[in-house]
Amino acid sequence: MTYLKVNNKKIFYVLKESGKSKALIFIHGSGGNSNTWSHQLNLGIEYDIITLDLPSHGKSSKFSELSLKLYVDILNKLILSLKYEEIILCGNSLGGAVIQSYYFTYPSKISALILVGTGGRLRVDPIILESLANNYEEFLKTLPSDAFYRKTSKNIIEAYISESSTIGPEVTFQDFSICDKFDMLEKTSSIKIPCLIIVGAEDKLTPVKYSNFFHEKININEYKIIQEAGHMVMLEKPDEFNKVTKDFIQKYL
Repeated sequence: MTYLKVNNKKIFYVLKESGKSKALIFIHGSGGNSNTWSHQLNLGIEYDIITLDLPSHGKSSKFSELSLKLYVDILNKLILSLKYEEIILCGNSLGGAVIQSYYFTYPSKISALILVGTGGRLRVDPIILESLANNYEEFLKTLPSDAFYRKTSKNIIEAYISESSTIGPEVTFQDFSICDKFDMLEKTSSIKIPCLIIVGAEDKLTPVKYSNFFHEKININEYKIIQEAGHMVMLEKPDEFNKVTKDFIQKYL
């Protein structure tokens, strides 16, 4: 197991090495962990692949308070510790907010962004926040219909719910609250690096219109709407997701 030490805390990450001084770093969404990206570890590209558990998620240490700034700071500490010459960031949902914030804070450090089921603004349905605060079991019951296309394999959904249920409701609530406050729409058009935009056609949490906005505003981008997939497109359609990602990297980097 690999950990980044931050003061007296540990941040868990998975590193698949390529022998190159280049990395593709994956950031999971609300209430998730590094396993969200298990199908992306074998992309077959000449980049190190890194997936991490954000603070208070998965195998990472518990933090008393979570914030977008904390997530960006942790990501920066990881990047500084590994000393890569080229870095691509990929984020889903909350992870998309993290990588956008990172780029706007440290634009010269990043070569490309992969924005997966996310948006420049991420308003959260008040019903979701209420169920997280008051009835976590109800939240877990409604999660499959919110996060997945209705015909997605039950095995995929059950594995994801099992992972999500290990994350405390207070952590997932803070994640969704961070999303609800996130708004960088006015900065979107200032993104100057190549971006890959991926969204499931049936995404209910971050609808296709969010990705349409990215496509219209970002100067250099590739845009892929993946059919028969929802918010967790990387789990639902991993082969298609990986091909689009690999093609993008080979074209632009």
